[in-house]
Amino acid sequence: MSFDPIAYINEPRWMESRLGLDRVRDLLDRLGRPQDKLRFVHVAGTNGKGSTCAYLASILQAAGLRTGLFTSPYLITFEERIRVDGANITLDELTETTLLVKEQAEAMPDHPTEFELMTAVALTHFARCACDIVVLEVGLGGRLDSTNVIAAPDVAVIARIGLDHTKLLGTTLGAIAGEKAGIIKSGSRVVTWPQEPEALAAVEAAAASCGDPMTMPDFARLQVDDVEWDAPGGPTRPFSYGRHAHLRTKLLGTYQPANASLAIEAAEALCACGWSISDEAIASGIAAAAWPGRFEIVQAGEGAPAIVVDGGHNPQGAQALADSLRDVFPGRKPVFIIGVLEDKDYPAMLETVLPLGSAFVTVTPDNPRALPAANLARAVRWTGQDMLGCSACVSPPVARDMADAPAKARALAGPQGLSGAFGSLYSVGALKELL
Repeated sequence: MSFDPIAYINEPRWMESRLGLDRVRDLLDRLGRPQDKLRFVHVAGTNGKGSTCAYLASILQAAGLRTGLFTSPYLITFEERIRVDGANITLDELTETTLLVKEQAEAMPDHPTEFELMTAVALTHFARCACDIVVLEVGLGGRLDSTNVIAAPDVAVIARIGLDHTKLLGTTLGAIAGEKAGIIKSGSRVVTWPQEPEALAAVEAAAASCGDPMTMPDFARLQVDDVEWDAPGGPTRPFSYGRHAHLRTKLLGTYQPANASLAIEAAEALCACGWSISDEAIASGIAAAAWPGRFEIVQAGEGAPAIVVDGGHNPQGAQALADSLRDVFPGRKPVFIIGVLEDKDYPAMLETVLPLGSAFVTVTPDNPRALPAANLARAVRWTGQDMLGCSACVSPPVARDMADAPAKARALAGPQGLSGAFGSLYSVGALKELL
């Protein structure tokens, strides 16, 4: 029987979540420390870090650098998590590299977790591909995340910080920021989102303690224009940031130019480290950047309404979705397909999004932590009645499964209507596969 690397990594014995660096250090030591052969941009944060990684990897590739990108979770295919020059790791490459990791993992007295296995596979693959630089996204937190096994990155990037994973990271912005700022090490440059004061203080303290210079985007220099729907190659959003004028992005969310500005600041910090990245590479990288499932407009077929799919899964993500809908589709009220995980702050998400909807369909994401669709429907009904006295919220349809959800939404929206799916990358990814 042939070896299935994805099934192996997903075996239940690896699924325990245990923060810490001892196991991944041991595993990587056994593999010859592939991380020491690479240079990194390390990216932490709560919201926007995936988009920032996508922009930055695209910029570095446009600059002619062999670029690795490690992100999580995946949207459609497992292999999306590990990319070199924009191409997913192939199944053959994943098999070969996972077998190398497997041999060492099986010999460890304290076995690694699933994410530690993935980190080891990714770093080994990037080293085998001789990547010039790797954009490395933190999985959870920062200080004790397995990606923090690397030495000082060239640049440590802290995207926008919000309240998430509070049971593991702390219940205040300052505590969470302190954990995320744990990726900052002496010898790096630090680029951070202009955080809330409590979070910014923690990031500043971490940078100062390491003696690292810190910069942040100045959004007073950011000018954002309306979406150009008839642009060649599909809709784009034009914007300018400082001297970088006439930029365009295919990522249409209102918040995306700000994420791109954070990536520009990171690219300029890399230039200060000696990397050669031209303004032309920045512009072309931003134009080429793709990050599916984040305010992505999907045409669902002839006679069917367009669907906006967005993996926002916390209150900040819900607010970003709401702002983008008001901006991109002013005056239109979509039918929402909602699926969430039980451990997320879905009541706050509902309070933000429900006033924008004409109707709602609930679905259960394919995840052990999923909130059952019937329970979510009750939450929609209660929240809608308390906030709005909203007839659209009185009896939201419960989808049998993910395939049933868009059919119910289409029936409610009509052929000229608009649908929106949000709440979890798991539900959004499954929906995209069906469209």
